[in-house]
Amino acid sequence: MSGFVRVWCLRHAESENVIAGVSGAVPLSPLTSRGFRQAAVAARALVDEPITGVYCSTALRTRQTAAALLEGRSIDIVALPELVEVGIGAAEATTDPGVRRQTAEVLRRWIVDLELERRVADGESGSQVVARMTTALEQIRRAHDGESVVLVGHVASLSVTLAQLCGLGARVWGRPLPHAVPFLVEWDGRFWQCRSWPT
Repeated sequence: MSGFVRVWCLRHAESENVIAGVSGAVPLSPLTSRGFRQAAVAARALVDEPITGVYCSTALRTRQTAAALLEGRSIDIVALPELVEVGIGAAEATTDPGVRRQTAEVLRRWIVDLELERRVADGESGSQVVARMTTALEQIRRAHDGESVVLVGHVASLSVTLAQLCGLGARVWGRPLPHAVPFLVEWDGRFWQCRSWPT
């Protein structure tokens, strides 16, 4: 057992909820035509990587992105509910710009100030998000010792979790994950590491 795992993480490709300014997890929002093209580019970037597993959230946009990454590979997609975007409770699916501003401020408090008990409306706390995302990452690393996998997730839940687990802290703030750009997160047998944050 090597105890080493490579996880190629990426935010889903561009989706309709992003274009429409809809806040929250919005699980049924599909990719845009541009998003499908972005996913195809990401697939080419990973074509030489010996991927043994592909994981995503249960949201349609991550499943569509993951499917594009699997073009030509005989690997099943595993959708994990723990990988979904941050839940914002009663504010879910609003287009209110005030909620978007509040969501950004709460995310800043989580990442920069480490105030993980804050939440948007009656949604999740940062502690809850990090706990469920960490559970998924632990499940993935135990199943893929010595292997390379892909994880397709969401901007807020990936950012706050990796900022915590990889000790990135405030360095990721102001650098939101671009759509469908793979970046490497590694388990070295003791710790999670992310040496390069995409921009």
